[in-house]
Amino acid sequence: MKVFRFFPSLNQIQDLHVAQREEDIGFYAGFLGASYMVGRGFASIFWGMVADRIGRKPVIVFSLFTVIVFNTLFGLSVKYWMAITTRLLLGALNGFLAPIKAYSIEVCRDDEQALGISIVNTAWGLGLIIGPAIGGYLAQPAKQYPHIFHDKSTFGRFPYLLPCLCISIFATFALISCIWLPETLHKHAKFEMGAETAEAGTTQESTESPKKSLWKNWPLMSSIITYCVFSLHDTAYSEIFSLWTVSGRKYGGLSFSSKDVGQVLTVAGVSLLVYQIFVYRWLNNTLGPVNSTRIASALSIPIIAAYPFMTHLSGIRLGLALYIAAMIKSVLAITRVSGTSLLQNNAVPQGQRGAANGIATTLMSLFKSVAPAGAGVLFSWAQKRQHAAFFPGDQMVFLLLNVTEVLGLLLTFKPFLAVPQHYK
Repeated sequence: MKVFRFFPSLNQIQDLHVAQREEDIGFYAGFLGASYMVGRGFASIFWGMVADRIGRKPVIVFSLFTVIVFNTLFGLSVKYWMAITTRLLLGALNGFLAPIKAYSIEVCRDDEQALGISIVNTAWGLGLIIGPAIGGYLAQPAKQYPHIFHDKSTFGRFPYLLPCLCISIFATFALISCIWLPETLHKHAKFEMGAETAEAGTTQESTESPKKSLWKNWPLMSSIITYCVFSLHDTAYSEIFSLWTVSGRKYGGLSFSSKDVGQVLTVAGVSLLVYQIFVYRWLNNTLGPVNSTRIASALSIPIIAAYPFMTHLSGIRLGLALYIAAMIKSVLAITRVSGTSLLQNNAVPQGQRGAANGIATTLMSLFKSVAPAGAGVLFSWAQKRQHAAFFPGDQMVFLLLNVTEVLGLLLTFKPFLAVPQHYK
């Protein structure tokens, strides 16, 4: 399972006293958000290869342990450099994603793989949504709940420790649950060894060429590139959504409190659970991963385009529009990511699945490291052009988000996307 991550917020950057002007806060928040992805990008291929060699379970256990340690240290950060360093190390030492994706495929029958991979991607989506929600409810507890927490208490001196500590406690329970987690790699290896022994007498099998290089596997690489573009979009969207909703009306935002944003993201997270349990497997079996990805991408475009016009709403109308849009956008994002993940894992044999997911995670992390930094810079720039004639302020932000969505949609068509033989 994925562990929720608490994302840096406008208030946290203010408390670190690194931004000189209010308009520059998004810039520093973007680079702080990118540090995790940079660390993960450098290490993911290594962790995928380790998972193929020694098994999925040891890497998962070690990754959960690093989450407990470095996520807590992030909550104790009082300087910008300390926050950057702890998130960088958290990303580099957390090799969780590659082996867990391989694991979700290996424990499922062919007709259940869509459910397995959707659970992983839904957990990732919940992390993107509930992580900021936890931050919204629990960050700065001495200010939000002065009747419970005192300014001179531990949580008063470290205003972002409480949400990080809650996530670390959650990771601790996940680590304990690994006691009952069976290993999958050795079971598949024995099965494949037996199959090879049974067919050793045939000339065709005895002369079989070595495993194909993953970098030359175009069905794998084309699906990874498409996956990376969608991941770039989703991460930038998460960063911009949080910044946009809490920024002031004079800057084109909604003037929401952190708690208000947390409520929106929590409801969106609940919708993901319902969708994953009751809808996605049927949708994948009906449309297939390619068509479901295309449809979800196309439907995301009008949703994104509608966001800047919500600033003209207020009260119940604003709340209703924002809640519905956030829920639909989250569901569509999970559909896209699940479809491309299924294509990746069925483009390689089991013995290369950890390394393949490691490559996907590395490239995706590089894209995601650019996304929050770029989104922060873009958001800061947009706030300074509220009265421009061409797509002023937040309209430009959401226009550029839609450009990446359209690019991802185009990459799902031939001749770029090569579909694995499994789906032909």
